[in-house]
Amino acid sequence: MTGGKPRLAVLDYGMGNLRSVEKALERVGADPVVTADHEVAGAADGVILPGVGAFPKAMHNLRELELDVLIGDRLAAGIPTLGICLGLQLLLEASSENEGAWGLGLLQGRVDRLPAPGLKVPHIGWNAVRWTKESRLVAELPDESPFYFVHSFAPIPTAEEDVLGMAVYGEPFACAVEREPLYGVQFHPEKSSANGLKLLANFAGICAAVGAAS
Repeated sequence: MTGGKPRLAVLDYGMGNLRSVEKALERVGADPVVTADHEVAGAADGVILPGVGAFPKAMHNLRELELDVLIGDRLAAGIPTLGICLGLQLLLEASSENEGAWGLGLLQGRVDRLPAPGLKVPHIGWNAVRWTKESRLVAELPDESPFYFVHSFAPIPTAEEDVLGMAVYGEPFACAVEREPLYGVQFHPEKSSANGLKLLANFAGICAAVGAAS
């Protein structure tokens, strides 16, 4: 930590809203650094995997930079990690997007096109999220909280206990996951006003607690 602020590595692999995530983290009192450097990310109190774009290209970029290895190593060391939007999808085993691709395999399950009969896809806009269990990540957030979504695909975790949040767009879909110290959200907290900032502040607090204990 620097000056009491948790240092959070926002991984730069060429696909993500890096500046908006960085600015949101600064607003909640964290010390973010946008990086693909293993030494810098390895010294951080937490890791954020953002993402915008196609799953196969994202996995190609992560592997080329060996950030898949870095993420696995950080999790094994107990460092909190948060996937945002495509970053959440990459945590699972595989996606059917485009030609299909294997994911990081950190959570069991797959990613498929959003089931939204009669509705426009991509799903763009605000949607209520219902929490399915208690979690430090969503502490003090309302039981149903609006967040901002932009996506055509959605995660399908195998284990029900990994699901933290559900939303409905045509049909219900998982939109938040947790298997401590791993977390993921399909929505964009950095674009979700007060609720999004609260979630990011909670994540920063989780990282600060781990950093202080180490």
